[in-house]
Amino acid sequence: MRVPSMFRRKSADLVADASAEVTPADEPATPAPRGYTPSKRELGKQTPKRSSVQRRRVAEKAPENRREAYRQLRDRQRAERAEATAGMKAGDERYLLPRDRGPERSLVRDVVDSRRTVGTYFFGGALVVLIGSQPMMPKVVQLGTNILWVILAAGVVIDSILIARKVKRLVRERFPKSDQRLGSLYLYGIMRGLTFRRMRIPKPKVEIGAQV
Repeated sequence: MRVPSMFRRKSADLVADASAEVTPADEPATPAPRGYTPSKRELGKQTPKRSSVQRRRVAEKAPENRREAYRQLRDRQRAERAEATAGMKAGDERYLLPRDRGPERSLVRDVVDSRRTVGTYFFGGALVVLIGSQPMMPKVVQLGTNILWVILAAGVVIDSILIARKVKRLVRERFPKSDQRLGSLYLYGIMRGLTFRRMRIPKPKVEIGAQV
C-alpha cells in the first residue's frame, strides 16, 4: 500500500492557502480609475507647512552671480544690525557693549532712570547760554545767561554727587563681592544722567519715581 507523502499537497489546497493570504486590507475597496494618482496623504506622506517650505527655499537659493551674492550679503548684514540694535535697546546682554554689561551697571541705569536729572536740561541750557552770551546781546541778557550757566553747572555737580552716593550704597549692599570699580560706575551713571531720557541706550526699564 502507498503511503501518502506529507509534503505532497493537492492543488486545491494550494489555491485555498494563496487566497487566504490575501486579506481585505491588502486589496483596495474600489478599483482606481485609469490615470488616478494617489495623494500624499494616502501614501502616508505629510505635506510640510507653507512657512517651512518658504524658509527652505530661501535657505537653499544660491546666488546666480556675484552681484546677487553681494546683495544677499548686504541684506543679511542689514538684518543682523537691526537685530543687534533692537537687542541693545531692550537691554539684552548678548548685544550690549562691554561698558553696559553686568548686573552692577544695570543697577546704575535703574538708579539714574528712576529720577529726574539736571543733566537732561544741561545741553538745552548750554544752547541758551551760547546764544545769550553773544556780544550783540544786551548787557542784561548776557548777565542772565551767565547766571543761568552757573546754576546749570552747580545743579549738574550736585546731582552727580547724589547719583554717586546712591550708586555706592546700593552696589555695596547688593553686590558686596563685586569687582567693578566704583569710580567707573560713578562716571557711567553721571554720563547717563546727562543724556536725554528718550536717547538713552539701553532704554529705561523703570519709571521716574520708582523704587530701586
